Amino acid sequence: MNMSAFGPADILLPRDTDMQRWACIACDQFTGEREYWEKAADFARDAVTTLDLILPEVYLEDPDVDRRIEKIHANMYGYLDSGVFEEYKDALIYVERTQTDGRIRAGIVGAVDLEEYDYSKGSASKIRATEATVEQRIPPRVKIRENAPIELPHIMILIDDAADNVIGPLAAKKDDMKLLYSFELMLGGGSVAGWLVPKDEQQRIFAEIEKLSDKAEFNKRYGLDGSVEPLVFAMGDGNHSLATAKSFYERLKAQIGEQAAKNHPARYALAEIVDLHSPALEFEAIHRIVTNVDPDSLMNKAQDTLGLEKTDSLCDNGFGAVINGKTEYYKITKPTSRLAVGSLQHFLDEYLTQTAGAGIDYIHGEDVVKRLSMRPNSIGFILPDMPKQELFPTVISDGALPRKTFSMGTARDKRYYIEARKIQGDEN
Repeated sequence: MNMSAFGPADILLPRDTDMQRWACIACDQFTGEREYWEKAADFARDAVTTLDLILPEVYLEDPDVDRRIEKIHANMYGYLDSGVFEEYKDALIYVERTQTDGRIRAGIVGAVDLEEYDYSKGSASKIRATEATVEQRIPPRVKIRENAPIELPHIMILIDDAADNVIGPLAAKKDDMKLLYSFELMLGGGSVAGWLVPKDEQQRIFAEIEKLSDKAEFNKRYGLDGSVEPLVFAMGDGNHSLATAKSFYERLKAQIGEQAAKNHPARYALAEIVDLHSPALEFEAIHRIVTNVDPDSLMNKAQDTLGLEKTDSLCDNGFGAVINGKTEYYKITKPTSRLAVGSLQHFLDEYLTQTAGAGIDYIHGEDVVKRLSMRPNSIGFILPDMPKQELFPTVISDGALPRKTFSMGTARDKRYYIEARKIQGDEN
């Protein structure tokens, strides 16, 4: 690995496969809509598919979750043993994702060094979390990873490359690169294409990333005093997935020793890097739906805690409360965070701990919030968007944002599982 903490990987892709049925959307999407995952399973039935290799989080609390995880591990070994995959050694893949709005989001798939990643609050590592990591969400995900022979990433990591020197030049060189895949994504997810990046282009990419890593230039770029350690890679999507990889690696390192862990494949995690300034990349709020509560009682408590004042529309320091499909807007006059989402989340976290049986889910799309709010004993919350140019400066100055602060695009534009990578060492 080079000093930038991002480098090539031995990437697995399926051979002679119906790619539309192979690739499924990130496991943390449509967590309130089992019907989406049922449709995906029907679409990919009897096919070689990543649905056999991942656990949609909608099933995470189901009583048969252990059986599902065992089956996932068996499927992984089965796919490896039956020759489903072709391996591309020391590879980077240039990806162009055509989103549902027609815009193209470009990225590069490679491996990040988990030694350069720290998700704790106040971290000064090159790779940092952009939202608070919920420690309780890691153990069930580690359970999946610890016996898995391969990983499949939905992790997307952002770089702040205003000049577009890292990823941008690849678009003009596609004709000289090997096309690895190009297909329509299942269930209205747009389309995607990927090319193998030549070795000379790999070196150019790493050199440009090194420039972003230069401490003096970093501090100058953000108007800092010169002593701040560079933030080169900021988590975009898949925060808890990368945190799971990190947690598993640290536990493995404690078991086998630092020297053995140094060259272990679990030290790295497959991810896609994307430029924050991509015109296709927009930050959208992640909304909330709270269930098994008395909506009126919850709002009365919020009124007292947050000092709510009614407004005519959604404002930057407020939110919309949705009950039975009807939305009313409020301004927060007693904030507990710089962001409305932070103040609301702090309140909801406290309220949920005091309300037996209450639950919360995180939703992409106002229409979904309104529909889910029609269910008995449910209330939705609609939040304002966060300007993406504020991400790096805010994380640099304040550390990780409140959890589920923003989403990069709608649910169907999330990353699909396509590439894979072996993560077990010789001892397995």
